[in-house]
Amino acid sequence: MARGVPAVLYEPANIGPKAETAVFVMHSSADYLSFSACTQLSRRGYRVLCANNSTSKSGISNDGMLDQVLLEAKAGIAWLRTVPGVKHVVLLGHSGGGTVMSAYQFIAEGGTNACRSKEKIWKCPDALADLPPADGLMLIDSNWGLAAMTLFSIDPAVRGEDGGMATDTRLDMYAPANGFRPTGSAYGPVFTRRFLQAEGARNIALLSEAEGRLAAVAAGKGPYEDDAPFVVPGAILLGSNNKLFSQDVALMAHTRKAWPLLHAGGRETTEIVHTVRVPQNTRSQTPSLMQGALKTTLRNYLNSYAIRTGPGFGYDETGVHGVDWTSTYASPPGNVQGIKVPLLVMGMTGHWEYLASETLYQLSHSPDKSIAFVEGATHMYDTCKECERRPGEFGDTEKTTYDHIDSWLSKPGRFAAVH
Repeated sequence: MARGVPAVLYEPANIGPKAETAVFVMHSSADYLSFSACTQLSRRGYRVLCANNSTSKSGISNDGMLDQVLLEAKAGIAWLRTVPGVKHVVLLGHSGGGTVMSAYQFIAEGGTNACRSKEKIWKCPDALADLPPADGLMLIDSNWGLAAMTLFSIDPAVRGEDGGMATDTRLDMYAPANGFRPTGSAYGPVFTRRFLQAEGARNIALLSEAEGRLAAVAAGKGPYEDDAPFVVPGAILLGSNNKLFSQDVALMAHTRKAWPLLHAGGRETTEIVHTVRVPQNTRSQTPSLMQGALKTTLRNYLNSYAIRTGPGFGYDETGVHGVDWTSTYASPPGNVQGIKVPLLVMGMTGHWEYLASETLYQLSHSPDKSIAFVEGATHMYDTCKECERRPGEFGDTEKTTYDHIDSWLSKPGRFAAVH
């Protein structure tokens, strides 16, 4: 693929009508050349292009800005349009890939005016003009976006921004006095409120700091002429660093409304969807530079990781509130508000990111949108064995997931004609 970014095209053994639909898969940073969708969907008859980008763990080094990744996604989509027999291109965003794919389609449909609107923290460059749009979008256990997951990972216990060693015990989620238990924490409402208010306040302070320092760079008063390092203790957005709800399963515990829930053996119900996940993250990563600190630059932070929050920021058992989803295009909940192509969102109940699906579906403006949850599936779609009350309770959740995707993709007349 263009710019030296590797990709693998998976084709079905027997080319049939489904091969007219090509699925494009890319994550925000991980190596996805052999992600499960590559084989599972090609076995079901689709062409699937699985690609890395310049931030993937593939020996390629770059500054990691979302804008650069979107240009690399453009190359993949443009190439698929040249493949003989391909009539439709559908994007698949998993986890952080939801940010890439939703941002791409948002800008492709709305042009650069959409990503330069007054509320955007970062204004997109001219290079993102004229992106060829896809015909559909699938957000399959996408999270709330790179920016929101960074927000959720900010440790409010950090004292000062010069390191992660000094912390405030009153805001320490790993302190037994605050409700921590290695087998599963129960944070009371007083501590939860105090923690989240401090997290939101630190987020706003970091945004202000980054914007001020970048303005100094632009005025020729920074340490470099183009950018500057930006290291944020206790804020890396890895799953091992997401705060509170990863430990206390009473947070992000169930949907607000009833939705389709896919069970083992092909059974489907419509109900309030509860998580079946088990507590995770029993050790603070904040003291670690490599495992706990977000290591980036001012420009990359503002482009990829910053989001605006209000004084009412927080989350509870049913979801997130007080976030300005449209303040950045590193935000699937903001992006779906500007996307009109058919949309499928799915959530995996064996992990906390499943609850983002309800937010995405409810905020979407697509006239053709669908939602479903998979009971007992992990974030990677396989069966959460440790979540089961009895062996085999959830069946083969990977098969359940891709069978549902197949059914959605193959609906006659769902996608527009070839561009």
